Amino acid sequence: MGQLIRRDGDGVTTVVLDNPGKLNAMTRDMWLAFEPLWRAINADSGIRCVVVTGGDPRGFCPGNDISEFEQFRSNESKARELSAIMNKGRDAMLACPHPVIARIHGACVGGGLEIAAMCDMRIGSEESRYGAPLNRIGLTMAYEEMLPIWRITDEATLFEFLVEGRVIDAQDALRRGLLNRVVPTADLDHEVEKTAKAIAEGPPLVNRWHKQFLRRLRHEVELSQEDHDVHYLAFETEDYREGYQSFLARTKPKFKGR
Repeated sequence: MGQLIRRDGDGVTTVVLDNPGKLNAMTRDMWLAFEPLWRAINADSGIRCVVVTGGDPRGFCPGNDISEFEQFRSNESKARELSAIMNKGRDAMLACPHPVIARIHGACVGGGLEIAAMCDMRIGSEESRYGAPLNRIGLTMAYEEMLPIWRITDEATLFEFLVEGRVIDAQDALRRGLLNRVVPTADLDHEVEKTAKAIAEGPPLVNRWHKQFLRRLRHEVELSQEDHDVHYLAFETEDYREGYQSFLARTKPKFKGR
């Protein structure tokens, strides 16, 4: 059990959170695999879009596997060791230059919600549900675990999750900014595939630059001249010339990432 990665063709790669029988709860071994997996994805310029999904079709991810807590989280020192592993995996995923889509069905709570929040887009089925009820087992959520969720919703929602232990449905999650869209369960795969294809058919360099720009804006730091100058690099790409000429000719562009 652990993360699986597969190439779906046309520049789309899928990461599968796979823990059969436990709704894809994250184990220590899965977190250990997280960093090298994402570093390999990040270094692959042939990838144009990444989809993150659950291997067990009943859920996305309910967080960490509680059955391992006695072994890896029974005290402060063990918790620190596991957090160090998780932080490396989290940092590698957040560094991904490619657009990342979360395909969400069933439970997306705790650490699972955090993983979904680290994706750039989130598409959920009508049967998906969201929360972070760590208070039910007497645990806090670390700052670095809260931050991705904080960025996509509001303080009131996160407070409800953490202090009330509330779990919400997909339509409520959509209203609160946790999701980009909600679709009927039967349409989930089609919607994710359609979205991934649309992204993969776009200019990959431009998509990566836009993701980089949004990151810079998110951190609310003063932009340097160098930051602003990155924008102009697109005008020197083959993809820009292809897109411009295709627009004039009213044909579909074929972007090559150059």
